[in-house]
Amino acid sequence: MTIYVGNLSYQATEEDLRTVFADYGTVKRVVLPTDRETGRMRGFAFVEMTEETQEDSAISELDGAEWMGRQLRVNKARPKEDNRSGGGARRSNDNRF
Repeated sequence: MTIYVGNLSYQATEEDLRTVFADYGTVKRVVLPTDRETGRMRGFAFVEMTEETQEDSAISELDGAEWMGRQLRVNKARPKEDNRSGGGARRSNDNRF
């Protein structure tokens, strides 16, 4: 399982998140997505821990908590939806682009 952490401060670092989540268990991975054009953090992160029970505990304790001046949104991450059309342009008769 992966944890979604939303409403993050733009000053938060990977090390900051590792420190906070280490209180609940061993952190395997932290991903802080950045904007492709500006390189700035996008205000959310994904955290993976070694055990699901640790992740559940972190979610229940940190969701709604104030951290770095912001109220965190912490929950199970949903799988990314694949919105690609399978390559190339699609052709149809319904006049949509």
